[in-house]
Amino acid sequence: MITLAIILFPLLVSLGLFFLKDAKSARNAALGSSVITLVITCFAWYYYLQGQLDNLVFNIPWIESLGVRFAGAIDGLSLVLVLLTALLFPLILLTSFKTNYKASFYALVLLMQSALFGVFTATDGLVFYIFWEMALIPIYFICALWGGENRIRITLKFFIYTLVGSLLMLVALIYMYVQTPAPHSFSLASLSAVHLCACKQVWIFWALFIAFAIKIPVFPFHTWQPDTYTTAPNAGSMLLAGIMLKMGIYGILRWLIPLTPDVLAVHGTIAMILGVIGLLYGSIIAIMQKEIKRLIAYSSMAHVGLMAAATFALNMDATRGVVVQMVSHGILVVGLFFVADIISRRTGTLQISSLGGIAKVAPRFAVFFMVVMLGAVALPLTSGFVGEFLMLVGLYQFNVWIASVAGISIILGAVYMFWLYQRTMYGNTNEITAKFEDIKGVEMVVAVILIVLILTLGIYPKIITSLV
Repeated sequence: MITLAIILFPLLVSLGLFFLKDAKSARNAALGSSVITLVITCFAWYYYLQGQLDNLVFNIPWIESLGVRFAGAIDGLSLVLVLLTALLFPLILLTSFKTNYKASFYALVLLMQSALFGVFTATDGLVFYIFWEMALIPIYFICALWGGENRIRITLKFFIYTLVGSLLMLVALIYMYVQTPAPHSFSLASLSAVHLCACKQVWIFWALFIAFAIKIPVFPFHTWQPDTYTTAPNAGSMLLAGIMLKMGIYGILRWLIPLTPDVLAVHGTIAMILGVIGLLYGSIIAIMQKEIKRLIAYSSMAHVGLMAAATFALNMDATRGVVVQMVSHGILVVGLFFVADIISRRTGTLQISSLGGIAKVAPRFAVFFMVVMLGAVALPLTSGFVGEFLMLVGLYQFNVWIASVAGISIILGAVYMFWLYQRTMYGNTNEITAKFEDIKGVEMVVAVILIVLILTLGIYPKIITSLV
């Protein structure tokens, strides 16, 4: 039942915070809750390593007339995402301490955490769908209430995109549910046991893939992403890029591939090519950006394009690489948005052309930015290298030409990341950057934790690969 506790604890705290008016007390309560949730998750990790899997399963009758059970479990794949979610939320909350958010902001953050845990552990299709939709509600309000210019229009576009994709997923799951033997069931085991002809699996594949591709996002379903990442408050951008997009990759691995095995050879390859196109498109557009958050947004699109492509290679190296990269990308993109947040608060701008010489006045910040940047370009001994190397090896085993094209992303990633670092950190200071304050206190704590995570996963990736 520890899995159920991981889902319900932040949910209950979230409901309490909605009635709390003092923002500081809400902030401290949210941080305390996220730390406690992380501790509970570590117990789940311990139980998994000890083989005590009965403690990681819950299966409660819910809508018995329809065969729906409130069911979930933690296995190796879901454990990785649960650990990532539990680890990043305290860091994201710490980065928000410099911003005057209301108590409702912290309530929405914890509500989103509960929903994400539900997505990553659900073993019933309807429960999975409910948590999937539940995760959309808090991030919509976070972006709409605390976002930047044009936030209502941009957030509405994001909401409509994801809602349409969700409805396609629901239709596909209901169709699969009807095909299960009586009494019908939404359980993953029952849905996976349904043997549909290839012609029916095709539309199931694309209904599910579009839903997951929008969330990732994969080209050409990506148009909501750059504006939303840029307009969202920095904590919202971290939630979207660091954790929420992993819902799509997880959905492909957990639901799409088991439910449509007979059409993966052809249609999986098409989806793989879309991922590679998105990888190249995101990298090229990132090089042309003049604003830091938009550059990070397109960089994220490039990285997840490679992950989406590698999921359909259907070999162990690619799958391990995808899982490692989900963790690595979550840590690195939170680090990059944290860098953007610090620069924005100290200078009042994210225009790259307005910056320069920051390393002269803020050496600790420059070192932190350098480590995160090197991880993002997949330097060996950083977390970014392990995932990208395994994914490219897996793609090479599938098709050498696809792997060769995908490998270009490493070169393009180095181009825009080194360019960003050079233009912001080096050169002469100006009126905006001359008094740039170096990181200290809470900012230093977050920076050190992120650096340790990046280097630890780069040096000893077995922490993650042994769970897959």
